[in-house]
Amino acid sequence: MPKITLQAVGRKLVDKRGDRGIREVSKEIGISPATLSRVERGFLSDLETFGKVCRWLNLDPREVLGLPKPSESSPKIGVHFRKKQTLAPKTAEALAQMILAAQRQMLHSAGSEEQ
Repeated sequence: MPKITLQAVGRKLVDKRGDRGIREVSKEIGISPATLSRVERGFLSDLETFGKVCRWLNLDPREVLGLPKPSESSPKIGVHFRKKQTLAPKTAEALAQMILAAQRQMLHSAGSEEQ
């Protein structure tokens, strides 16, 4: 369960932006003013925009997505796919590996941009 909702992310954006204009802040974040406005209203953005917003707010994306810490995620993902018998074991393993690789890349990208 996410600790922070998309609506809460939107409120955090509005709070941090304060009196600054939407164009100024969107340029600082690296997104369009229209996209910033949508995110501030609680709408879901694409993954790249979501990452930029989380970095600007100093939020851990896992808190919004409801994801466990990386060390806890592998077994849960694997078990989840194995419970559903409609997936072939090879397919379940491939999907689990793909999800984990995407998560590692997202965390790596977030870490490298902070430096």
